[in-house]
Formats: sequence, C-alpha cells, structure tokens
Amino acid sequence: MPPTPRPLRKLGFLTIGLFDEADPRQGHESTLDLIVLGEQLGFDSAWLRHRHLQYGISSPIAVLAAASQRTGRIHLGTAVTPLGWENPLRLAEDLATVDVLSGGRMNAGFSVGPPTHYDRVRGALYPDTGEHEDFSPRRAERLLDLVRGEPASDFAGTEGIEVYSRRVQPHSPGLAARLWYGAGSLRSARWAGEHGLNLLTSSVVKAEESEDFAEIQLAQIRAFRAHHPDGERARVSQGLVVIPTDSATPEQRARYEAYALARTPRTLAPQGPARMVFAPDLVGTSAEIAERLRAHAGYREVDEVAFALPFTFAREDYVQILTDIATRLGPALGWQPATGRG
Repeated sequence: MPPTPRPLRKLGFLTIGLFDEADPRQGHESTLDLIVLGEQLGFDSAWLRHRHLQYGISSPIAVLAAASQRTGRIHLGTAVTPLGWENPLRLAEDLATVDVLSGGRMNAGFSVGPPTHYDRVRGALYPDTGEHEDFSPRRAERLLDLVRGEPASDFAGTEGIEVYSRRVQPHSPGLAARLWYGAGSLRSARWAGEHGLNLLTSSVVKAEESEDFAEIQLAQIRAFRAHHPDGERARVSQGLVVIPTDSATPEQRARYEAYALARTPRTLAPQGPARMVFAPDLVGTSAEIAERLRAHAGYREVDEVAFALPFTFAREDYVQILTDIATRLGPALGWQPATGRG
C-alpha cells in the first residue's frame, strides 16, 4: 500500500474522562495523569469530550486549566463543546483564560445544535428563555466574534475605580487561529470552511452522497477546504477509535476485540432517521492499523489525527494504548515525537 500523500505531522489523543460518582476526584486525576503521560510520550495534543449529566467530564475547560499547570508543551483541546449548553460570551472568557494560563496551547473545538435531550433539561438549563434560545450557527458566530476581539459592550472607560473593556478580557490574540469545528455533514463542513475555522472530522457522519464512512469523510474534508480561505493548507484533524495491541496482554487483546465486535453492527448501515454512519474501530498491531489507515480515503487527506480512546477501559489499558500509539503506530505513520516547549 502506498504511503499517504500527507505524512502524519501531528498526533493527538481524545478521552471522555470517566469517573465513579462515589469518588469523582480519582477519575479526574486519572485523566490529568493521562495528559501528563501524553506529553512525556511526545504527543502533540490531548483532547477532552464534554459529557453533561453523565459520569464523564462535564467541564473540560476547568480540567484543562489544571492540565495547563502540570504540562509545558502539549496542546489542550475540547472535542467538542456543544454550544447549546453554553453562553458564548462566558465561554470566550473561559477559553481565553486557559489559553493565557497555558501559554497559548488551548484548542477549542465546538459544534452547534440543541442540547441532547433538550426537553428533559430545558427547565434547568434555560427555564425562562428556552423558547428564545438560538441553537443555529449564529450562536457559533457570536463565539467567533468575541474570541477574535469584536466588541461585547458599547462602553469602555472608568467608572470610579473600575476599568471596563469593550471586548472580552483577557484577550488572547492567537486563540482565534486555534478554534475548531466538529462537523458531521457536508453543510457543517462548508460552514466551517467559510468561517476560516479548523476542522475536526467526526467518527459519526451523515450519509448524504454515500453510505461508506471513508467516502463521506473524504467529501466533507474536500468541501471544507474548497470553502476555506487557506484552501489545501486548511487544518483538518481526523478522529477515529484506534486500539493497537502490540504490547497488550492476551486478556487485553481479547477484551479489545470483543469491544470492537460489539460495536460493529452500528457501522454496517446508516442509523436512525438522520442516517448517521459510524466509523469502525481499528484494533490490531500497529503495522496492521497503519496499513488500514493508509487505505482510508479520509485519512489520506489529513496530516493531523486525534485518536479516540475507548470509553470504558481501565487506566492500565489506556497507558498501554497510548504508549503503543506513541512508540509504534505514530512512527509507522511517519510521525516523530514532539520535544521541547511550544
């Protein structure tokens, strides 16, 4: 199989950060430990998912603020923040704060749409304004404007001893270039390109012109770049569940294979009224996974990845998987570990 025309340049990983309700600190600390390990292994980035009203990290930005003080080089991201749960102005303040604390390492991934199970959470989330909330891309445009330094107020100056700014403070000028959109359709991919964002490709996509996951992802990447000011240079990061087994024990290999097998049926045809297509999990040796990736139409279009860790594994499994990715799979794809700071 010929090598990908875009050699792998940036290697990241993504985790949900599960925890036990009886001891949530342990789960959050474990996630922070994985980010530290990722930096030690040379990963370029670590990403956290949002999980509201579940037993996964509900406040990734707070966790990443902590991670920024335990690391010095690895980039820190959200993949993705659902904006339906957020006030764009407050989110812009939090993102800029973590970006300043991390020395310019924050990467904010987001998406739009109503909150999951909106009818069940609306009374707690937007009890007085639910019918007026706008969950369209306009909500994202508000965030973009605020991060980029557009006015949030029509007043700047001094009142007594208080000094006010028209724009969000702190303002972090480089943050706008590290905003990512999580797209799952051609329309959202085009929108991200038109607005000059970076693109996080999803492991769940909408069947539109094809029912083949790789072909759908390829079409979305090309649509994004066709509408982006930077064209072919526009940044795209691919996210798939990748489980190398090189150093896994026989018991781990069996569990990984059973995990992937149980999730395979949903990958065989579009699911639900929205006709969503799920990517297959990739389990095997690093050499086997590298070969499958090089044959993947979506992967062949990118030079950045953020491989997703499976949701329900133990910490020792994640350590083994991350270590194999960094020491075997990444190099097999032409990647070199990051060193130093920045």
